[in-house]
Amino acid sequence: MASSNGKPVSSFVPRGMLGLWVVLFVIWMIANASLAVEPALVGLVITFVIAHVFVSSSEAWQRLRLTPRALYHFVAYSARFVRELVRANLNVMALVYSPRIDIKPGIVKVRTRLETPLGRLALANSIALTPGSLVIDIRDDILFIHWLDVKTTDIDEATEALVAPFEKHLEKVFG
Repeated sequence: MASSNGKPVSSFVPRGMLGLWVVLFVIWMIANASLAVEPALVGLVITFVIAHVFVSSSEAWQRLRLTPRALYHFVAYSARFVRELVRANLNVMALVYSPRIDIKPGIVKVRTRLETPLGRLALANSIALTPGSLVIDIRDDILFIHWLDVKTTDIDEATEALVAPFEKHLEKVFG
């Protein structure tokens, strides 16, 4: 919304807040595991306040658009994340319970196509939450990742192994 002089008019509900509010409220409802009215009302208020604080304090959230396409890719990303999380947990469990631990830990460099800070943050958190990998640093489009069992040091192959599972959908959601 713009005023007559062309400058944006601030409102109580900043642009991009609706999408964040919906996502936070859905997470609230899942975490409460209840469809009761009281927790839902409390969740509406609490998630509204949290979404307002986040969106008001950073421009990154204002670029977030809640479209059917973005929602589809967020759901697809979530399913992919759960699949990768289970796979990584099984791999680490196999390493822990093997009689001889044969790993090659190291730091690899990978490249991302994600351009927004929020997209890169989501990617870094996705990688860090899967056991066996941890993002150490992000510099522009390069991520430095500690990998429990380095399969390759080639930047393209490491990118395919660590980043590609998440990046396809995150790119559609965050850009």
